[in-house]
Amino acid sequence: MNKEQLIALGLTEEQADKVVAGFGQMIPKSRLDDKIQEVNDLKTQIADRDQQLEELKKVDAEGLKAKIAELQEDNETAKTEYETKLKDTQLSAALKLALAGKVHDADLVASLIDKETIELGEDGNVAKGLDEQIKTLQESKSFLFVQNEGGGTKLAGFTPADGQTKTKPTEKSVGANFAKSANESSKTNTENSIWG
Repeated sequence: MNKEQLIALGLTEEQADKVVAGFGQMIPKSRLDDKIQEVNDLKTQIADRDQQLEELKKVDAEGLKAKIAELQEDNETAKTEYETKLKDTQLSAALKLALAGKVHDADLVASLIDKETIELGEDGNVAKGLDEQIKTLQESKSFLFVQNEGGGTKLAGFTPADGQTKTKPTEKSVGANFAKSANESSKTNTENSIWG
């Protein structure tokens, strides 16, 4: 959200400035989820290594060399898989963050984007490769994107009066005429009533 949107929601300009200033200090939930996933993966790797060490204690010298070679190969494969999974998780989070507020369904649009051509910056945000793909998608599937109206609500029609009445003081307004007819009607009803 930007300052204008916050003001449109009813915040004062001072409150909106404070909220916008606080945006830079917040950590997006997607980054927190990335770190939680990373910690869980590391815990799994530690448990695997502990199990491997227990198995090594049971093997003789020749078998130990073969087992070490096998475990090194397994660890290299696990490391590659982990790095690929981590990169994919970071890329997905960065895509969702970059698409937030611009599209109706960030997951759907992210699935339509070629992730191989996107590069992440050091800060974890999309550095390049996304803008071109978004422009192409906006041209071919514009219904997926939120239409940005720019200046808020624009009113159409005639310009309302500026608060000055154009009736002469001697003329009665519509409200006065209505009140007069209502009073006459109730007076007639009271005269015709057996109680009045």
